[in-house]
Amino acid sequence: MFNRSIAFSAIILLLFFASCNDSKEKRQSTPVDKVEKTSNDSLISVVEKEEKTIEPFLLSEENAINFFFDYEKTLKKNKVKLTTSMGSFTIELFDNVPYHRANFIYLTRQGYFDNTMFHRVVKNFIIQGGNSDTRETSKKRRKIGRYLLPPDAKKGHKHHRGVISMPSGEIDNPHKLASPYEFFIVVTKPGSYHLDGSYTPFGRVIEGMNVVDKINNVDVDDGDWPMQNIYILKAEVL
Repeated sequence: MFNRSIAFSAIILLLFFASCNDSKEKRQSTPVDKVEKTSNDSLISVVEKEEKTIEPFLLSEENAINFFFDYEKTLKKNKVKLTTSMGSFTIELFDNVPYHRANFIYLTRQGYFDNTMFHRVVKNFIIQGGNSDTRETSKKRRKIGRYLLPPDAKKGHKHHRGVISMPSGEIDNPHKLASPYEFFIVVTKPGSYHLDGSYTPFGRVIEGMNVVDKINNVDVDDGDWPMQNIYILKAEVL
């Protein structure tokens, strides 16, 4: 009887020590650095939420010129490749029309031109792009801002065939301020020189003019809109 009591007591003690060891191991399985990491993750999450609430930068009539004046100084590239649903071509931008050059590169890097269209085609005259009839394009414009650019037509550039220029924006615009979101390319041989002085040439097609001609030959409706949509699939700075 005594031996059985001793054995029973020994079993109880063994179970007690085993329980203590399990508790110790469980406590050790949650190190301090893991608790601190969880706390830091929460802090990072809060910071990220605060950053997302910051208002995005919007271009306007008041800040556009100063912005592009500074932005142009950072540019080291002057070529843009447009890949369209009818092929691709490359444009070289003129160095001495800084605002228009900077604007075109900025919009390209913002992804604005992607999925826009050549929405106006006048045979043997021009193709005009940078707009569309989709909500996506309107949303992009709202995110970038509302502004116009001053004409810069006295730098010696003429509207030769292959030149890219910027149309004037809005109807009530006596000073022919440029619409920054759109552009046109001259197809006329040797050029459309009656446009000189009224619009700002800011570059020229250096590769793929055959694609420009191909776009210029599509069928259009009474409003010069192509019967089949011609998309700018991607614009990229080279």
